Amino acid sequence: MWNLSLPWWEFVLRGVIVYSVLLLLLRLTGKRQIGQMSPFDLVLLLLLSNAVQNAMNGGDNTVSGGLILAAVLVGGNALLGFITCRSHTLECWVEGTPEVLIFDGKLQKETIEREGLTMDELQGAMRVAGCEKAAEVHLATLEINGQISIVRDENPKGQPPKVYRVSRRVVRRRGRRGGFGL
Repeated sequence: MWNLSLPWWEFVLRGVIVYSVLLLLLRLTGKRQIGQMSPFDLVLLLLLSNAVQNAMNGGDNTVSGGLILAAVLVGGNALLGFITCRSHTLECWVEGTPEVLIFDGKLQKETIEREGLTMDELQGAMRVAGCEKAAEVHLATLEINGQISIVRDENPKGQPPKVYRVSRRVVRRRGRRGGFGL
């Protein structure tokens, strides 16, 4: 139960490698996939965790090995949060940057296609914000957490525009101080 079948440093190395590769793969799938999980995405994440389990533990099923791996994963996530909080360049690479979908009523079709959004999803976000057509939107942005933010074109009585955030599922984002989020 407590005797490791591999050296402790190998668990650390395996955990760091698997964490890094999965982070890269999930980052490459884009903001929409992470922020708006469908049942298919949930199944994919569950299967991914099962698929990489043996790659991390090397066949070792001891409590000690599991605790080492848990500490590596939580520590790696905390370290990445700490580093991205202090480096804007790394933060943009790891978390991405917001993408403009509509600007001054004009659809940014190339961006919409690149991010894998459908017109139904964009129109649904516009309806929630009270806009019937793109011409009524000053700015629509796909945020780094998968939400679509809409700023309407109208500005009643000189007040600042209202910002509407729309998403099928809102994913908690790690805070600026490096806290944890899913």
